[in-house]
Amino acid sequence: MTVRTGAEYLAGLRDGREVWLAGRRVDDVLAEPALAAAAHTVARLYDLQHDPELRDVLTFQDGDERHPRSLAAPRGTRALQRRGAAFRATAEATFGLVGRSPDFVNTAVTAFASAAPFFDKADPRFGRNVTAYHAACLAGDPFLSHATINPPLSRARSSHEQDDPGVHLRIVRETSEGVTVRGAKLIGTLVPVADEIVVFPLPGYRPGDEAYTVAFAIPVATPGLRIVCREPLVADPSRLLSTPLAPYEEIDATCVFDDVLVPWDRVFFHGDVDAANRLYDATTARHHTGQHGVIRGAVKAELLTGIAVALAEMSGTDTFLHVKEMLGEILGSLELARAGAMAAEADATISEWGTLTPAIAPVLALRYHFPRMASRMIEVIQLLGGGSLLSTPAEEDLRSELWPGIERYFRGADGVPAEKRVRLLKLAWDATGSAFGQRQLQYERYHSGDPVRLAAAQYTGYDTAPLLGTVQRAMDPMQLQASAPRTDFGDVCSPGETAP
Repeated sequence: MTVRTGAEYLAGLRDGREVWLAGRRVDDVLAEPALAAAAHTVARLYDLQHDPELRDVLTFQDGDERHPRSLAAPRGTRALQRRGAAFRATAEATFGLVGRSPDFVNTAVTAFASAAPFFDKADPRFGRNVTAYHAACLAGDPFLSHATINPPLSRARSSHEQDDPGVHLRIVRETSEGVTVRGAKLIGTLVPVADEIVVFPLPGYRPGDEAYTVAFAIPVATPGLRIVCREPLVADPSRLLSTPLAPYEEIDATCVFDDVLVPWDRVFFHGDVDAANRLYDATTARHHTGQHGVIRGAVKAELLTGIAVALAEMSGTDTFLHVKEMLGEILGSLELARAGAMAAEADATISEWGTLTPAIAPVLALRYHFPRMASRMIEVIQLLGGGSLLSTPAEEDLRSELWPGIERYFRGADGVPAEKRVRLLKLAWDATGSAFGQRQLQYERYHSGDPVRLAAAQYTGYDTAPLLGTVQRAMDPMQLQASAPRTDFGDVCSPGETAP
């Protein structure tokens, strides 16, 4: 069995990696509470692959071996739906709060490998490299994280035009051994506790940026790679009553490459600005990671909506019309999030690479609108929680000698015990008002990049011909033009339909 256990994953983190936190180097990430909490959450996800009830959901059988379903390129409808079910199972285990779970970058690497001919155009060995790397991931089941964003010094200038052209990651030397890279990449979510980091360009490069358009994968412990963590958002991850969502605190980091040697067999791409700008879309990595993103988002919406409903029912305000209206509004948003995830699968098409590819239109629509939906869910929770969110006793109060005397003041409607109400209020605050909750909202806003560019990309790439045809028919009502009936209602199938 290839899929790793949580214990095997944790054992691999003691590899001498250079991680910095709060101005000091961390000798052992598992001895640092802020990092250990994230690592143990990832470990639990690895263990789910061995759970008898979830094994066939999260993994697939290939001969005598099992592999993560996120590493299987879907070739037919059932395979795509199975992968969606795997995404949902992982998201449910973390309430949709861990956006960079191991299955996320797995999905991108799988898309890259499926589109190996794209990489061949730059150099035939690059196509072989990305295919071999995917095979290595199937064999070893590493936790992959990624970093793709350049430090935002001057957004009006291209990489080579920056005042300090050495800040953005670039190739500074090529030898027979490989390429040497220098500079930084953002935002390395969970990189401090990942096994490998995958770097690839996103759109935005201009002529002259050729040295900056590089894609590769290396171990996090590679000499010269320095991981600088942001300040932790949870002071004490062990206080789970006060901060019940602490286990899902995804530590973010800046990845600094100080003359890091990337062996040629780990290089997937470099030197072509036009191809670099098209890479994420042309390989369909955007589409496949988009399926992951909208499914995870829908699961998070279930948590937020559930908290709002629980607050209303616990306080007895769910009988008020204006409260019902607010709850109905966010329940509607939840259903739209679910429907968007289903539409991405239902409207999937076969790509030029032979993979069944989720439709990008509903993915882009949700990625633009979901932050607004989530923001409104958070606002409703805060409105329903009211001042109670700011007056809950400390975790220690529940076990102190004062608690019996003040318990009467924190009970909920219809005899709800005070401790249950306090726990709900703590959860509501952690999800919406704490530093953790605010990071979650900011993360959703920029999960897939600049929302303005997302909306523009939706228009630029959208097939508006049918819409304009409808307008044309409406302007000439005397000509009854019957639209051709649809004939594509059947499942999209291919010879690989029985594949995972």
